[in-house]
Amino acid sequence: MKIPYNRYESSRDAHSHVSDTLDGEDINQVQELESEFAQYVGAEHVLATSHGTSALHLAMLALDLKRGDKVVCSVNAHPSVPEVVRHFDAEPVFIDIDADSYNINLDKLDVYLDENKSKKLKAVIITHLGGATVDLDRVYTMAKTYKVKIVEDASDALGATYKGKKIGSTGADIVCFNFSPHLKKNICNGGMLVTNSDEIIERAKLLMNHAIVRNENTLDYIYDVVDIGNDYSLSPLNAAYIRAMVADQDAVILRQQTIATMYSNALESVDHVSVPSMENEENPFSLYVIKVDKNRDSFAVELKNVSIGTGLHYIPLHLLSYYKAKYSLRVNDYPVALRSYQQVLSLPIYANMSDAEVKSVIDKVKKIAKTRV
Repeated sequence: MKIPYNRYESSRDAHSHVSDTLDGEDINQVQELESEFAQYVGAEHVLATSHGTSALHLAMLALDLKRGDKVVCSVNAHPSVPEVVRHFDAEPVFIDIDADSYNINLDKLDVYLDENKSKKLKAVIITHLGGATVDLDRVYTMAKTYKVKIVEDASDALGATYKGKKIGSTGADIVCFNFSPHLKKNICNGGMLVTNSDEIIERAKLLMNHAIVRNENTLDYIYDVVDIGNDYSLSPLNAAYIRAMVADQDAVILRQQTIATMYSNALESVDHVSVPSMENEENPFSLYVIKVDKNRDSFAVELKNVSIGTGLHYIPLHLLSYYKAKYSLRVNDYPVALRSYQQVLSLPIYANMSDAEVKSVIDKVKKIAKTRV
């Protein structure tokens, strides 16, 4: 039984929406998606983009990021996070992680912000790894205290909640979603920028189409350019597919939580394998991350040899050649992230996994774990 790390599922509604677009139906799929998404997450303003990275890049534009500005992020994030900062010749600042959640360590973040008060410190990007959130109330309090903007990377957090509120409506300045996140690629690309700020959304709308402006009282082909923007627009075909994806997301999360429970109940007593905490009832388990204490890579190879796909979230940014060289970072500068990186392994988890497939993964993990001494 081959069980890939991820497998997309195309619903009947997705086919219907895409067919409407191909048939030339008078439906603005992008506008429909934006309207439905705003209602789904409870946000005032949303803007669909071509990709999750586009949403993050547009967020930096909307915050008017400039050369020499600083943006703080977790050292355990996808390269897209510091990448969008570097595109402005601004500087990403890395913070070590919490050993259990793999998210940014808020104590260390607080210390850094307290010791580095500066007008150049513009924002903090909070990544919700696997959709599990940090203490966002504390984050927002820090933002007010130190006068920085909060941008949430919600690539894994579509439909996730914090104290009952959907991510996207909890108080960040900007939240960026990715409908085809990293190792769990979908068949379509798309992102969403979400904000409750009138100023931010107006600037984002201006810059997402090359900062082109038109006078409604003149011919359509007459335009002006008033700033430096780019093209971040989402295609109607992608929007059509994503509409169905969003509508199904709550059911997807329930299934992922069920699978996570099955994994944890079966693997919690297995030697050499540590399972994630199940205490947070709001964890959507977009990822199911275990720790392997004996040679994680060979463990993954053995799973691959029996047709089980795995993932890694993530290689810490300070170990990547560009950032290591650019900022003279040392291997031991972020010890918690380094230690976690050497052990973490993401198992397959997606809504259309059958119980039999989940059991097959469990059986093979147990069998391989028994060979460890």
